[in-house]
Amino acid sequence: MLTLPNLLTLSRILAVPLLAGLLWQPDWALGYGIAFALYCLMGITDYFDGYLARAQGAVSKLGVFLDPIADKIMVASVILVLVAVQVLSGVSVVAGLVILLREIAVSGLREFLAQLQVSVPVSRLAKWKTTLQLIALGGLILGGALPGWPWMHVAALAALWAAAVLTLVTGWDYLRVGLKHMDS
Repeated sequence: MLTLPNLLTLSRILAVPLLAGLLWQPDWALGYGIAFALYCLMGITDYFDGYLARAQGAVSKLGVFLDPIADKIMVASVILVLVAVQVLSGVSVVAGLVILLREIAVSGLREFLAQLQVSVPVSRLAKWKTTLQLIALGGLILGGALPGWPWMHVAALAALWAAAVLTLVTGWDYLRVGLKHMDS
């Protein structure tokens, strides 16, 4: 159970409070710089935990369970803290809300479908959505580390809105598949 891939996944979950704490002071550029480095490290471990599990033939039920949870905890925490400290504010909060609501809805849908022994594979578009979402959140964090680069914040917000649109599209795709398996 405590294989290297699973330890990498657990390390991402355990790093979330530190990441949130670093983001809590939006005027602390150094803290945001450290948060950006930690966020990138968490992203790298996300890639390597799956890669190593497959390469070593060490894919485990625990890893399959924890990996998507670790991703959702990280994304939700970053969005919530950025909203709380008003790095993400105004109408752009809607983009963050769309992402959070979709994650909750799709998780519930996957749980429901799992009881029916129906698997819904992750689509290529959903992978692009995740990539864009992670880039956008990383850009918002990096923008806090580089206050002299206001374009970084603007570009990150544009990426977040694009991710929110893809979130709606992929959420609808999952819902459409799920509805086929629901009783009327």
